[in-house]
Amino acid sequence: MIKNFKYMILPAMLLTVMSCKKELDINTDPNNPTEMSSSRLLTSAEQSLGESLAITSGLSQTLSVYTHQLVVREEEDGYKASGSTFAIQEAWNGMYIKTLSNLDAIIKQGTANSETKYVGIAQILKAYTYSQLVDVFGDVPFSESHNLKVGTFYPKFDKGSDIYPALFTLLDQAITNLNSSTVNPAVPGTDDVIYKGSVSKWIKAANTIKLKLLLQQRRVKNVATEVNALLTAGNLISTTDESFLLPYGPNGATDDRNPGFGDYYASQRSNYISPWFYEILKGYNTDINNGIVDPRLPYYFYNQLRPTSAGTQRTEYRDGAFVSIYFSANGPDGDANQQDNMTLLGMYPVGGKYDDGTGITGGKITAASGTGAAPYRFITYADRLFMEAELIKEGVVTGDARAKFKAAMTEAFKQVDYVVTTFVKPTQTVPAIYNTGATSPMNTYIDAVLAQYDANTAKQLQYIITQKWISTFGSAIDAYTDYRRTGFPKLFAPFAGGFVQPPLNGDPTMSPQDAIQMVNPLNYPLTLPWYQSELESNINAPKQKTDPSTYKPFWLP
Repeated sequence: MIKNFKYMILPAMLLTVMSCKKELDINTDPNNPTEMSSSRLLTSAEQSLGESLAITSGLSQTLSVYTHQLVVREEEDGYKASGSTFAIQEAWNGMYIKTLSNLDAIIKQGTANSETKYVGIAQILKAYTYSQLVDVFGDVPFSESHNLKVGTFYPKFDKGSDIYPALFTLLDQAITNLNSSTVNPAVPGTDDVIYKGSVSKWIKAANTIKLKLLLQQRRVKNVATEVNALLTAGNLISTTDESFLLPYGPNGATDDRNPGFGDYYASQRSNYISPWFYEILKGYNTDINNGIVDPRLPYYFYNQLRPTSAGTQRTEYRDGAFVSIYFSANGPDGDANQQDNMTLLGMYPVGGKYDDGTGITGGKITAASGTGAAPYRFITYADRLFMEAELIKEGVVTGDARAKFKAAMTEAFKQVDYVVTTFVKPTQTVPAIYNTGATSPMNTYIDAVLAQYDANTAKQLQYIITQKWISTFGSAIDAYTDYRRTGFPKLFAPFAGGFVQPPLNGDPTMSPQDAIQMVNPLNYPLTLPWYQSELESNINAPKQKTDPSTYKPFWLP
């Protein structure tokens, strides 16, 4: 029996389970096609990649908890995700079975058919997908994955340090294919849901992925020459609308909404906003952004309660209308049902509601309370600017780190408006947050952050990465990677045995977080455990990691 057959499933077989709106015309028997068009394979691969990384359906579910943007009661609480955790299972299967198998099929048949544009896009997506797998899991199947040759039914796990160089080669090949003058009527258009077939945007995305991979390695390799070459060439993501995003659609005949929207608005709710994340945005944290209230709060979070509402359940954490639970808590109120009280993800990360402060009156949050059409963000223009700010600050390249940091924060605000107006398209009246006026909330906030940045030279990298962490809300893989590479942002450190709620309910003189003694943190996982079923079915797989806090990715010294 071929236990690891999932790697060899033909993309055409995979896609026959998907509903199609028109008859297949590539085979005499449409029910048993021998080859699926690159157009159909591309759309499926892009969609499955987004789902494999998003909140609820993919890795951002686990890693939003590990980077303390969300809190849950499930396995991720207390850094206890296992190889059988739902999000890890869905992400591993989604990337290997749906995404990579379809991309490899495009590359193979597209090369044979001279569909160079499809091949180039598939190579970029393949490189990006493997980079995320390496960054999160460490060693993963690569060289023998999706290979039907004899002896490769059980693909070995390649070292991350061997995979990364191959990804640069793949990206170079992709750029060559995209620039090819080969004439073929089969070119991507609307089937490419990311860039609609734009060659120039895909090449910029490829170069920006290179920049990201070089940044990842800066602690174990001198990347200055390569980084400078990329920045000098300048062919990187350079505007808001060039950001590398997967769009989602509004609720309709088919559910094409952001996966994170369903958990909050269309089903039983299990994701809470981390009080640690909330307090940094509120300016309560005394270590960073102290006293600075982030004007993005009503775009990020939606409070079901009004500030003066009584609520219906006891809760571990409440600040006005904001209701949540603690990470790794064992207090008496941690299991109370907060369906109609808890603060929800808002408009920016998942296409939910904008918080106008009125709460819910005469009803409940439902799937009709938002559009769910917020995109999943792979790499944004703001991310690119934050990367450059880090590279300058750490001396990899020369430049003005402060100016680049300011530009990154400004773009992060602009990005919120772009997501709201271009994708979410809410029925609510939502004010613009990007405003260059000297006294606008955006500039008041940025000026206050920069004042603290200027006054705390030793903390400047912490300020840069913390702002990047805030900007990436809803897309947590790179935040997890940034934390492991830099140690920032500083994360909530519960007691090793769990945390009992401090007795300070209703005390207006003290922030709830100020009462927590930040000692004896739990061992932080430096990688996630591998998917357990893969290890059990693949005779060439390694044994499961016994302690993920000691299993480092190759780019950590």
